[in-house]
Amino acid sequence: MGKIHELTNVLADQIAAGEVIERPASIVKELVENSLDANSKRIDIIVENSGLDSIRVIDDGSGIADDDVKIAFKRHATSKITTRRDLFKVRTMGFRGEALPSIASVADVTLTTATPGSTTGSLIHIHGGELVDLKPGPARQGTDVVVHELFFNTPARLKYLKSPQTELARITDIVNRLALANPQVAFSLTHNNKELFRTAGNDNLQQVVAAIYGIQVGKKMLPFAGEDNDFKISGLVSLPELTRASRQYITITINHRYIRNFELTKAIINGYESKLMVGRYPIAVLNIQLDPVLVDVNVHPAKREVRLSKEPQLAGLIAKVIRQRISTENLIPDVDAKQFIPDEPDVDELERQLNEAAKQYETPATNFVHPSASSSSTSGIKNGGPADVDAADSIVHEPVVIHKKDELASSQMQKFDQRYLDEGIAYPFGSPDEQAPQKPTRAESIELDVRDKSDQSQKRFPDLQYIGQLQGTFLLAQAGDGLYIVDQHAAQERINYEKFRKEIGQVSDDQQTFLVPLVLNYSTVDTMTITQHLDTLEAVGLHLESFGPNSFILRSHPTWFAEGQEEATAKEMIEWLINDGKISVHDFRQRTAIMMSCKRAIKANHHLDDREAKALLHRLPKCENPFNCPHGRPVTVHFNDRDLEKMFKRIQDSHVPFAQDFDEHEF
Repeated sequence: MGKIHELTNVLADQIAAGEVIERPASIVKELVENSLDANSKRIDIIVENSGLDSIRVIDDGSGIADDDVKIAFKRHATSKITTRRDLFKVRTMGFRGEALPSIASVADVTLTTATPGSTTGSLIHIHGGELVDLKPGPARQGTDVVVHELFFNTPARLKYLKSPQTELARITDIVNRLALANPQVAFSLTHNNKELFRTAGNDNLQQVVAAIYGIQVGKKMLPFAGEDNDFKISGLVSLPELTRASRQYITITINHRYIRNFELTKAIINGYESKLMVGRYPIAVLNIQLDPVLVDVNVHPAKREVRLSKEPQLAGLIAKVIRQRISTENLIPDVDAKQFIPDEPDVDELERQLNEAAKQYETPATNFVHPSASSSSTSGIKNGGPADVDAADSIVHEPVVIHKKDELASSQMQKFDQRYLDEGIAYPFGSPDEQAPQKPTRAESIELDVRDKSDQSQKRFPDLQYIGQLQGTFLLAQAGDGLYIVDQHAAQERINYEKFRKEIGQVSDDQQTFLVPLVLNYSTVDTMTITQHLDTLEAVGLHLESFGPNSFILRSHPTWFAEGQEEATAKEMIEWLINDGKISVHDFRQRTAIMMSCKRAIKANHHLDDREAKALLHRLPKCENPFNCPHGRPVTVHFNDRDLEKMFKRIQDSHVPFAQDFDEHEF
């Protein structure tokens, strides 16, 4: 008898599930993607014990027809593709027909579904790949999938799961990525009856970012868009001042599918050029629209990695669009005065509403009932009402202290207004209607597309007036909108960098000959790398000649090399080439310019006279990017007038004082 035999369907499904279903987050991903393929507008994910006890995904999509419910759990059964040609133009999240049978083979699954307009639905129960029950179910449009006892029949896989906190973090990350890829869909994630995440589904990507990363992050995101003949890109990128220590905060989607791609991630970072600190990465959401023919999504079991046609073209477009978008911004960071006033409470009611709006979004329940009845998951935004005021104890001639903007509509404030009208007293700052800000509507309170702007000028970089030097390191300057502190080393490094970048980019035949030729020795592997890229070295003025098996001779160097640093500069440039291998001429010139600018910049504790300091401040605004040194450090920071007034307690009360209370010597 032969040793080769055919595996049973259940065993084959369990083996295949090892590739598709790695952890609870994998189940969430597959089920939510099925909901997206069903054109759902609202998707709720409810998990218990980080998904180990149960996972439930409910949507309001097109559902599954009664005749298709049973076959949907067979391997390679799908409605997404029909012919081989369809495989090369996939427009759906799923298409292989593996998710449902893989999940059902390692768990207990109950699926309830109904199509639009049907009078009854279907309910199917499968345990470990075996059909338990199939019967009519509720007629609610959409699909409700409940997964219990995950990996009950594959305990080895259960043993290698991480801690519950780690598994919950993986689920949250997956839901966040799917929400960023599909801002037009309302998502909610509930864990152990506590809602963790909710989006409004109003196609506002900036609000989704605020719901995930916080309101302050949402306010510092820049929208961008661009296209060429093959690709159309759009999304949000953070200001250079807002960075993270890893690339995990960069989300890339292709036709609303979240993917991982190192080259495209690098293109986003390249769009910032030298505006990022070394080792820091931006927060970004990039959506790419393209013809499905240009992408192959069938190269990874979980479809996280794809193959792209014309990838260099796409990377160039991404870097170009982001570079152009950031170049229009004033990138001088403002210093937050609150850090100098720890005992002063924040009474900005609008800010409080924005923070709550980023956490909880109310969406109308149209033909859909949220499964969780807990107050924490259904509560909406609390609209701040007028503060309780005891009018009987108030004295009309005393000033009315306002702690919140909502209190401007209180009965005591109305009496205060009426007193001015009755006595014919002019308001010091205009009419009551002009003073009292209108309470923002809910739609306005969560609109995040307006970032704080300076009222001083529309200039990208201010005209700075020199005040003095601090500790031989910082220059103090002023403009119409406050105080500026300039790092003199970073400022001159930026000026030098743009000068050297231009000179290196215009390499001429001007060479300075070494008195004694320089002989450079390398290992065999390094020699092979250098030999393959001799043309790159020549493009920046280093003409190496072969000099024995593993040696090169350098007879001259470009005239822009710093005096006394010729040999060190040449060796450092060659080291870059060895380490990076495929470094481009553009990157090569950029690194060289950064190195030269740093070595020639003034250092800390170097005292400048007034003429030198003023010349530095005069040259700085002429730079293409006067905000950062080539290493990404800020050149200047800004204290606006309001920050200074707060620090010196010149701004204390939020109410409007009486006209006669003004002291002309106080302002």
